[in-house]
Amino acid sequence: MAGDLERLLDKYSGMMAYVVRGILPQDQEAEECLAEVRKKLAEGLPRYDPEKGSHATWITAVCRHAAIDHRRRLDRRQGEALTEELADSAPGPEEQLLQRERAERLRDALLALPDGERRLFYRKYYYLQSTAQLAAELGTTERAVEGKLYRIRKKLQRELGGDRW
Repeated sequence: MAGDLERLLDKYSGMMAYVVRGILPQDQEAEECLAEVRKKLAEGLPRYDPEKGSHATWITAVCRHAAIDHRRRLDRRQGEALTEELADSAPGPEEQLLQRERAERLRDALLALPDGERRLFYRKYYYLQSTAQLAAELGTTERAVEGKLYRIRKKLQRELGGDRW
């Protein structure tokens, strides 16, 4: 089991750092979070189900959630407003059903996008990468990235029948 974890960490350490540092750019905070991620991976490896997704998908999700949780803890400690308000109580059955239906519609709409547009959308809104980082890595300007993201949001808006994004 420990050997499996070490192989995963060797293979995906670069990706893990990339995901975490997109959300936590300070070195110390990112390193603390990566240590937390390694612990969570070690604890979760026995329960990992390859039927639900690849190792890369699982590790990416663990990294993203840990980094967002770490960021929230930092925000609380520093007295800053949280970026997302969490509900005190769980939603009722009707709301849960509506949330699942909305999530399925959004997932289908994202899958209908061309591959490059879908990747850009995920990088910006799922991995929380900055526009400046995206522009630098894509070899374009921030304004061009913002324009592409605007057009992608409009496409999704038309597909989902929403009034605004």
